[in-house]
Amino acid sequence: MDNVVLGTSGWSYREWIGPFYAKGVKSMLHAYGRVFKTVEINSTFYRYPTEKMVMGWVRYSPSDFVFTAKLPKLITHEKKLDLAKGVEEDLQRYCETMRTLLLNGKLGCLLIQLPPKYEYNIDQLESFFKILPADFKFAVEFRNLSWLRNETWDLLNRYKVAYTIVDEPLLPPEIHVTSSIAYFRWHGKGDKPWFNYRYSKEELDPWIPKVNEVSRRARKVYGYFNNHFHGYAPENCLQVLEMLGMLEAGQQEAMGRVKRHRQRPKQTTLGAFG
Repeated sequence: MDNVVLGTSGWSYREWIGPFYAKGVKSMLHAYGRVFKTVEINSTFYRYPTEKMVMGWVRYSPSDFVFTAKLPKLITHEKKLDLAKGVEEDLQRYCETMRTLLLNGKLGCLLIQLPPKYEYNIDQLESFFKILPADFKFAVEFRNLSWLRNETWDLLNRYKVAYTIVDEPLLPPEIHVTSSIAYFRWHGKGDKPWFNYRYSKEELDPWIPKVNEVSRRARKVYGYFNNHFHGYAPENCLQVLEMLGMLEAGQQEAMGRVKRHRQRPKQTTLGAFG
């Protein structure tokens, strides 16, 4: 299982102080990197990072730490991969900024997350795949059932783009390995939003053979929990690592901290007549 690395989608959440981070933490990324070996950068979806930000990610993470990152929504959600709208230039600008991570050996792949209303359009997706820089690895996440067909798997195999295996309300948890890397995302089963959800061990258990299967078919496996509300993501990620038999000393310590936090009685606010 040396080829499997699991983490969370993002790390900079104030509500993780208590269940995951200690109070007074100075660098959340530094503290996160003492527990997990990888993280998915969510902030790049909302805005382009600066070179200074990228250098900070390199500096404040361990030498063997690996990032993945989402493409900006400008490319995927606003321009919807349309080359006629200048998407190629947008992609080049983004990749040049992220190249600092790549050159430092800290970039696993980039995630192309498509919007739920983006329906099957194989020609447009292939046109976009043709402009992907060869020195980067990519995964694509669909959120529309129309994409789940043989033509899609053939395209992904041809361009060596990983299919993102998901747990979410819109798509079934199908396993497809279409690249030398594989990509998992656990979003949760909540309602508005999905990711305000805490998985039970019974819900996580069926994923263990799936991760094991994929690890035998892909050279590298990345997996991220996106249910970040209330510190659920690091808790569930640690549980899966334990169930896979991969939990290390620092992770055991973090799990103990999470358990102690969950066991504390909830504080109540007394009224005026308390």
